[in-house]
Order: sequence, then structure tokens, then C-alpha cells
Amino acid sequence: MSDPYSVVAGGDAMFQIVPIFIGIIFVIVIGSILISVFKGVGEWQKNEQSPRLSVPAVITSKRMDVSKRSNMHHHNDTHHHHSSSTHTKYFVTFEFESGDRSEFHVSGKEYGLLSEDDSGVLSFQGTRYLGFERNKVSKSGGEDYQGDYK
Repeated sequence: MSDPYSVVAGGDAMFQIVPIFIGIIFVIVIGSILISVFKGVGEWQKNEQSPRLSVPAVITSKRMDVSKRSNMHHHNDTHHHHSSSTHTKYFVTFEFESGDRSEFHVSGKEYGLLSEDDSGVLSFQGTRYLGFERNKVSKSGGEDYQGDYK
């Protein structure tokens, strides 16, 4: 009589396929992480090698990219804990005198201080936003107000 638990020639197919499948998933995940790291380092190096430029520009548009993550935790059969978080990235598009446009990732504080149609001098290095200095807006009478606001 044959033993049903003995491994026959070649064994069970699941014990051969599952480790290969897990290995493939592992390679894909590690490969994706490495590609992201190399892209980030490459962009950083390119920015470092680019000249710092300050050019006249006008803000043509602003946008936000909001991503939401939601998690449901089950502590036991009667208690559920739900948590969610959001992350917002801010972008501003500038148009140069040549008509070319570039979009830059900016901080939330910068985003709040900038308005569409503002004109001034944009400072950047490669794809890295360094700052934007608005042109002074003249007050009534064509002169800049130099006093304190009360």
C-alpha cells in the first residue's frame, strides 16, 4: 500500500510554484524601489549641475495634487478602527518671456503666497524651485508706498 503523504516524483506542484511566485514578487518590489532611488539621485545630480537662473516670469496657473490613504483596523469582532490621512503636493506653472512654460513643485507656504497673474523674477536650478520675487505694484499716484501700514 502506498503512503498518501509521501512525496512522489516531482512532489506537489504548489510547493514548486509558490516559492518561485514569491521570488518574482520580491524581485519586482526591490527593483521598483531601486529604480525610484536611482531616478531621484539622477534628478538631484542633474539639478546640482544645472546653473542657477533668475528670469522674468508670470504665474499662469496653480494646482494641488491630493492623495488620500485610508486604513481599517480590526481589533476584534466588535471593534473597528478607521484611520485616514491625506498628503498634498503643490505646483505652480510659470510662463517665461519666450512663451515657454515650466511647472515647479513648491511648499504649501509658497503656494499660499503666490497668485495667478503675478509677475516677477523666478529663480530655479534645473527642476528645483528656488524662489519667486514679485515685481513691486505701484500704489495710486504711480509711486510705491514706503510707509508703515496702520
